[in-house]
Amino acid sequence: MSTRTITLPRISEAQRRQYHEEGYMILERVIGGEHLQMLREECKLFMDNEDRRVQASGGKRNPAGYFISQRFRDSARLHEFIFGDLMAEICRNTLGDSAYLFWEQYLVKAAENSPAFAWHQDSGYVGLPHKPYLTCWCALDDVTEENGTVYVMPFSRQGTRELVLHTRDEATRDLVCYHGSDPGDPVVVPAGSIACFTSLNFHRSGPNRSDRMRRVYLAQYSAEPIQKTAEPAFAIPFLSNGRNVYRRCPRRDLV
Repeated sequence: MSTRTITLPRISEAQRRQYHEEGYMILERVIGGEHLQMLREECKLFMDNEDRRVQASGGKRNPAGYFISQRFRDSARLHEFIFGDLMAEICRNTLGDSAYLFWEQYLVKAAENSPAFAWHQDSGYVGLPHKPYLTCWCALDDVTEENGTVYVMPFSRQGTRELVLHTRDEATRDLVCYHGSDPGDPVVVPAGSIACFTSLNFHRSGPNRSDRMRRVYLAQYSAEPIQKTAEPAFAIPFLSNGRNVYRRCPRRDLV
């Protein structure tokens, strides 16, 4: 008698409904052990490479941590996660049957030395018309209020689902969209969890006051290419009619 493996959905109807009503959902412990280890190892590789690059140039490393973006083509393994089954399931439940990789980066807050990041909408940093996109904030460490987790504002308390005016904080250079007293909902979850929210949700992060770095991998997806002048920004086909259509590009050497 033949048997087949049945993969249970990792996103419940309640979580899906919360995303579409409030703009965000929390998926705890959904990143498998092998992928979590791989994401940490690639993070270390990129941090080491950044240290070598800064040392060779005679510069100084950012004491706040590491912000390493759009480097997945320099990795032999990151594509396995970015374009894997888990992210496909998340995109189908949030964006629908069409998805493009828009942006990806490591966000590493240094121990005892990393500042807060102000309230903003991710769409506020794009600077051109676009449909809301999806942010997948993937915790590579247990995240807490002490080590600088993200805080997300539900749409019902935010009061709008539109892009609002952002102003520049002259001291931090952050774009800021909210100055109210609502602290937002802190994402306190174990490593391997993902906070999924739209590019229109207000969110911020606190300072890292712990004695260890806080590592996050950020993957963002759009339902259609986000145009910048006549050229697409970072629009790598992922899903078409619900099917995974990603075709891997040749790996680049680290520089």
